[in-house]
Amino acid sequence: MIRSARFIDSRRGQSAFVLLDGHGASAGSALLVASRATFDAALLAAAERAGAVLDRSRVVNVTVEASGACLETTGGRRRAAFVIGADGANSLVRRRVETAFRRDQLSIATGFFAHGVTSDEIVIELTSDPPGYIWSFPRPDHLAVGICAQADAGVTAEALRSRIAAWITATGIAGGGRLDPYSWPIPSLSARDFDSLDLTGPRWGLVGDAAGLVDPITREGIYFALASGQWIADALIAGGSMSVYGSRVRDEAGSELGRAARLKAGFFRPPFIGLMMRALQQSAGIRAVMADLVAGRQPYATLKWRLAKTLEVGLAWRALRSVRLKERVKDHGPK
Repeated sequence: MIRSARFIDSRRGQSAFVLLDGHGASAGSALLVASRATFDAALLAAAERAGAVLDRSRVVNVTVEASGACLETTGGRRRAAFVIGADGANSLVRRRVETAFRRDQLSIATGFFAHGVTSDEIVIELTSDPPGYIWSFPRPDHLAVGICAQADAGVTAEALRSRIAAWITATGIAGGGRLDPYSWPIPSLSARDFDSLDLTGPRWGLVGDAAGLVDPITREGIYFALASGQWIADALIAGGSMSVYGSRVRDEAGSELGRAARLKAGFFRPPFIGLMMRALQQSAGIRAVMADLVAGRQPYATLKWRLAKTLEVGLAWRALRSVRLKERVKDHGPK
């Protein structure tokens, strides 16, 4: 169970603690940590119990025609009435039926798994160059320590990994754990992209990372992967109307993710980073807002107004103004 989040500014030697859950671990706790391998295995087992047949061969090509879809695999050819692309940021299905994500639509996430050490605390540091953040997320038997940045930010995965290695050394956060490197792409769409999502065709649909359904600020996508999988299943069970699925994605995910995209640039600007650190240190009300944001309980739609409703009106107003100025430049600047 994750009990707290620590926000740090290593350049200034500052930190702020946010308590996340003081009620003890339970099925309703917002921040219980599970092994990803165990989680994935449980999903697979549930699918097989529901009648899915697991084929471990690799799909090497997908062709979609009016009559259905044809999948070329290392084990032979399979035909289906409908194909769902749930194959991640580098989705083969997406590349065959739509277009691959452009470089400006992707983030690089890279870092190290620190085996043999864990914690009950999340550690986050926002960075402005490149815009993104550094994290340490505890798992049952290790820490996932990493950094993310837009793929077109002019910095390589190797440079980012060197930066996170230096951060690990400076903070001592891994505590002598065995470090294994990792790196992967994550969709990170703009507000305009979310306004024009193209997720379905007559015989195909995209879900999760393959659809670009990832929070542009946190780069969290598991919730949206599970939700979009449920939504497309509901649409198929109800008769196969993909317009219903597309509308549901736009209504229940696209609008929220678009708001996050509009706020994103402001989150990683130096004035906002400095202001946020001061606000977290001084304001219990703003710490409560941030706790809910980290836990996924605070939607972006009401984030500004909840900040404004805290008793610390001056701090909240400066935070709102910092983000709004950047939004205004982005929305009304040169097209």
